[in-house]
Amino acid sequence: MPHPPSLDPSATLHFIINGRSGSQDGDGTRDTIEAALAAAGRPGQLHFCEPADLRTTTTELAQRARAEQSAIVAVGGDGTINTVAQAAHAAGCSMGVIPRGTFNYFARTHGIATEVGAAMAQLLDAQPEPVQVAAVNEHLFLVNASVGLYPDLLEDREVWKNRFGRSQWVAIWAALATLLRAQKRLKLKIELEGGQREVHTLTLFVGNNRLQLEQVGVVEAQSPDGARDNGRVTAVVLKPIGTFALLRLLLRGAMGTLGDADDIERFEFERMVVKPPLVLRRRRMKLAFDGEVVHMRPPLDFHVMPQPLYLLKPPLAEREPPA
Repeated sequence: MPHPPSLDPSATLHFIINGRSGSQDGDGTRDTIEAALAAAGRPGQLHFCEPADLRTTTTELAQRARAEQSAIVAVGGDGTINTVAQAAHAAGCSMGVIPRGTFNYFARTHGIATEVGAAMAQLLDAQPEPVQVAAVNEHLFLVNASVGLYPDLLEDREVWKNRFGRSQWVAIWAALATLLRAQKRLKLKIELEGGQREVHTLTLFVGNNRLQLEQVGVVEAQSPDGARDNGRVTAVVLKPIGTFALLRLLLRGAMGTLGDADDIERFEFERMVVKPPLVLRRRRMKLAFDGEVVHMRPPLDFHVMPQPLYLLKPPLAEREPPA
């Protein structure tokens, strides 16, 4: 494995903040970051980007950080973190995270605090460590990627959040509303480890985040030992079932026993290619990754990337338990 990129403690850290949320900084995120930098005598710049400019600006800053032996730092939720990770991975620079999302699975998996002040204290003492990332058609995902019901759930969740605010309870009620009207069935051809088969499913979910998979009971919990990468990701196939059976599965997921359900199939893989029926292969498929919904032309090539992402992780003693 290549050596982590060099990190110069005197170089300027580049904090990337989605301008849509940055202009409404009611929780004092900006003040907390600037105060922590000043107290530590560490140079840093805050870059507020409009959503349309986020990818371009992040790419430019990642290249600058690589040349300066510095890092780019994502301040935000899953979408912002994913965009920053794409740029950091491509440039080969280090990346930090100040999580501001709802569930923060990526940050919590790596022991990063979800409170801004605590996360800043960790960041200023952190060093780059390799983290496994996966991709679908070369689009990175850190937590999960999926087709079928799950992208619909995410779209509905955004509508509910815009109307009722951002909280875990809003996300749960949005999921219930989506499940109550779930009708779409997918017929997919899967190529996996030299074999090929067809599946009928409501959703195909691919998880790259062990904490999320542990919490719903798809994989067994392990002792907190960092990223726990194994070079593979986990697929969950949800069989076509009725509304009440879906609600029972949602309850089982909340209780952490989803892996025992008869209505799902799970398996691990390094690479998997997914195709719709031949008649639909010219159409784009709706795909979700790390909380973002896009349309992508098939086939969908899910795979673990050979090159890791270099994440600024605090010393082991300073990491928070991934509760």
